[in-house]
Amino acid sequence: MKFLAFAALVAAAVSAFPAPELPAGIPRSLSEFKKKHPYTFKRSSHCRKTVSIRASQNDTDDVADDFLHGLKQANNGGTLYLPKDKTFVIGKPLDLTFLNDVHVHLEGEIKFTNDTAYWQKNAFAHPFQNSLMFWKWGGKNIKIYGNGVLNGNGQRWWNEFAGSEILDPGNTYLRPILFYAENTTGIEIEGIHFKDSPCWTTFFVTSKHISFKDVACTAESNNATALPKNSDFFDSLNVEHVSVERAWVNIGDDCFSPKSNATDLYVNTMYCNGTHGQSMGSIGQYAGEKSFIRDVVIENLWMLNGQHGARLKSWAGPDVGYGFIDNVTFRNFWNANNEYSAFLDSCYFNVNATTCSAYPSQVNISNVNFENFSGYTSGKYGRAVARLTCSPNAVCENIKFKNFNVTSPCDGEPVVICDGISGDLGVPCVNSTSPEAKAALKGKCSTAMATLPKPTPWL
Repeated sequence: MKFLAFAALVAAAVSAFPAPELPAGIPRSLSEFKKKHPYTFKRSSHCRKTVSIRASQNDTDDVADDFLHGLKQANNGGTLYLPKDKTFVIGKPLDLTFLNDVHVHLEGEIKFTNDTAYWQKNAFAHPFQNSLMFWKWGGKNIKIYGNGVLNGNGQRWWNEFAGSEILDPGNTYLRPILFYAENTTGIEIEGIHFKDSPCWTTFFVTSKHISFKDVACTAESNNATALPKNSDFFDSLNVEHVSVERAWVNIGDDCFSPKSNATDLYVNTMYCNGTHGQSMGSIGQYAGEKSFIRDVVIENLWMLNGQHGARLKSWAGPDVGYGFIDNVTFRNFWNANNEYSAFLDSCYFNVNATTCSAYPSQVNISNVNFENFSGYTSGKYGRAVARLTCSPNAVCENIKFKNFNVTSPCDGEPVVICDGISGDLGVPCVNSTSPEAKAALKGKCSTAMATLPKPTPWL
């Protein structure tokens, strides 16, 4: 996986293919993203009380108690103001689940301490995938806005986690999530830069009406042997009515990844570099539990230098759950240097073919559209540019490709591989055991690190 900033990609080259020049007006870096999509707060006619707190004097000056007191003062109609060029260090867990009609205007930086042993002992915990959290937000009508930074101070966490896997049953090195909210109705996050989360960047549980606008999410390591892992921009459990409008994401895992029980999700305009894709799931992880994702539109995406473009993933193996993914549209995707531009994985997580065959996924997939896909893959899978594999214990139907024009840097015609999919996909598709698929997968190649096309397909 690549963790370079977009600006660095212009000069990068791993083959004889030159990276194309960026078109005018398309951002190449976080600063250019902010210039193209500037965040300006529109003040309400309603006059709100403003509360300020003291800033930290150094990286060990914990102002957690001040922050909690400030939010209590600003609650029920006020604003907590954290000014530019000031840092507010949080060194202990905070329960902020009491909030009602409160704003946080962040122009400075909120930064968590990196005392890993302390946080592993004292952080809040959630049973879903053994999650830890620095703090818990909750309530109703919460707005966090400004041009400030929420800094997870993740480098030490990545260093100490190097070589481990989050979903390994034997993993005991747990890392906190940067922003967690539960039982929340109406939360808006605008303009904020989420930086260097130790693990997932955001996680929303049993919440609805969640909105992001003009946000950035980055996780960039200074240690080549300890890259950020599992730093998903968005994860969820039991949510509905989610929107993301204009986001810059440069991390090492899923760009957007709703998990179990998500309904009515809309994403418009995201730039994703080095990610695992726009991922539905994973779902179906826990034995006896039904989980689902439904009614999703994700459009106007630039997916660069990552694992996949559009992705759906469900668990297989002994003691897994069941459920469905239904009514999902991926539209206007420009792919560059991704392994597959569209990928349906019914053998998640790290399940070999024998186990997957013995204990197949029980998650049905229906009414999925891949519309207006362009760009090119990395060549890792040769001329295969998309792969859909349905579980024999599930139904995968009404899956369509429309205006699908993704190519491979390898010589020859691009190939779409599909197994167990019912009906016509709208493009030619071959079985993975066919001579055509085997030949396509065999002819591997590589290409340059990617920049954006000129002109872009839809802007």
